[in-house]
Amino acid sequence: MEQEKRYSQMTTHELHQEISTLKEKARKAEQLGIVNEFAVLERKITMAKAYMLNPDDYKPGEMYEIEGDPGVFFEIDYMNGVFAWGHRVRGNVVSREEEGLPISLLMIKE
Repeated sequence: MEQEKRYSQMTTHELHQEISTLKEKARKAEQLGIVNEFAVLERKITMAKAYMLNPDDYKPGEMYEIEGDPGVFFEIDYMNGVFAWGHRVRGNVVSREEEGLPISLLMIKE
């Protein structure tokens, strides 16, 4: 049985192929109403996208809007691979709970 490659070991081309495959599976799961499978596939897509980005583009101390959560920002305390660790900020309220988000969820201002 062939061992699946980790996203961190895949080339950009392989990641693009993986994302396409996952999107198709997610579309089918959504059509069939398999909500939990759809959610798992969406998370896998988010992770694969994170490995296509450069973690050096995300800086501790900076704030980034969270994709899919308008008006909610994320302030990075530190980076660990493709994960940014820090706190959510809504208005002037900073969450006390530290969490890690894949960098693909953080929007870089153009």
